[in-house]
Amino acid sequence: MDPVRNPYAPGAGSPPPELAGRSDVLTAGTTALQRVALGRATQSLILVGLRGVGKTVLLNRLNEAADEHKFKSAFIEAHEGKRLPELIAPSLRTILFSLSTIENSKELARRGLRGLKGFLSGLNLSVGGDEGLSLGVDAEAGLADSGSIEADLPELILAIAEAAKAAGKPVAIFLDELQYLEEREFSALIMAVHRVNQRSLPLILVGAGLPQIRGLAGNSKSYAERLFRYPEIGALSHDDAVAAIVRPAADEGVSFSDEAVERVIADTEKYPYFLQQWGYEAWNAAESEHIDLDVIVRASVEAVRELDQSFFRVRLDRCTPSEKRYMRALAEMGRGKHRSGDVADKLGLKVTSAAPTRSALIRKGMIYSPAHGDTAFTVPLFDTYMRREMPVLPGAAEEEAE
Repeated sequence: MDPVRNPYAPGAGSPPPELAGRSDVLTAGTTALQRVALGRATQSLILVGLRGVGKTVLLNRLNEAADEHKFKSAFIEAHEGKRLPELIAPSLRTILFSLSTIENSKELARRGLRGLKGFLSGLNLSVGGDEGLSLGVDAEAGLADSGSIEADLPELILAIAEAAKAAGKPVAIFLDELQYLEEREFSALIMAVHRVNQRSLPLILVGAGLPQIRGLAGNSKSYAERLFRYPEIGALSHDDAVAAIVRPAADEGVSFSDEAVERVIADTEKYPYFLQQWGYEAWNAAESEHIDLDVIVRASVEAVRELDQSFFRVRLDRCTPSEKRYMRALAEMGRGKHRSGDVADKLGLKVTSAAPTRSALIRKGMIYSPAHGDTAFTVPLFDTYMRREMPVLPGAAEEEAE
């Protein structure tokens, strides 16, 4: 069939043609935004789930909803190797400059800019190249300039929220990949949201992260569970997975046999990213406008090959040899969560010897701990990929110079 008409979208963060099974999350997020816009108390949201479940797509949809409700918004993606202040400062600058053009908030917005200048100076950061982040103001002594992010970020966010209230323009900060934040950075964010909520100011944080974010939140501040809602974003229900596969094709006049659909459901385990990949490959493999089981069998081979070369490979390439061996041992034990001691046994190591590797993989977002002492992959189907990539389980790991 014509590949130009292919309706499926397997790219990272790409909106699928049929956003099935997520209406409850979108409704809850939109309601929270509307409450903030009206000055009503509400909890910020952190979407929690494995890779490939569509968290970024949902964040983008909620960002669009914020724009529709006239929010001043920022969309930021955390990642390894860059500190939160560097990531967030340019967006906060944009919001403050925008608020400074509104008569009622002009002075408060300029105070926020002074706070941003002090914030960056206190942390010895220069953002935006050799000339730094141009703010057009001098820092205000004593405002967000102590050099402690846990003290300064709440002051800065509070100054922005006060300017937003004066302007009658609510603010929404969207922050993806929260698990990459340092614990003290996440603690500072939690404290900032707490300060804003205490003053009933119109600012909301909507974040997304891997499952370990719950533990990071709890470790940072005991009251985090009351400040945030944590919608679980997982695999789709059977009916929603069927809709995600069938409806986009039906809109183009293409049908699936029941056997073909059930094979896709089984192969993908109903995870949204994989459903899009299988749908994309099935469309391209089909020779007519009816997709049967034979087409899906051929499409599955291509889908697995594509995932191995991109979705899975890009993650594996970030890992050291010892980390790859650890993940191969975890994969040897099958799907689901397993005791970290059992993984170490598979490698012929003591738990204490394997612990640094496990911690490094958690920091990289490759694995997480569903419960104390348990370990699981953050990427669905990664166990089968590791067995394809490394057919033989390595023996006892030796200390390596890296």
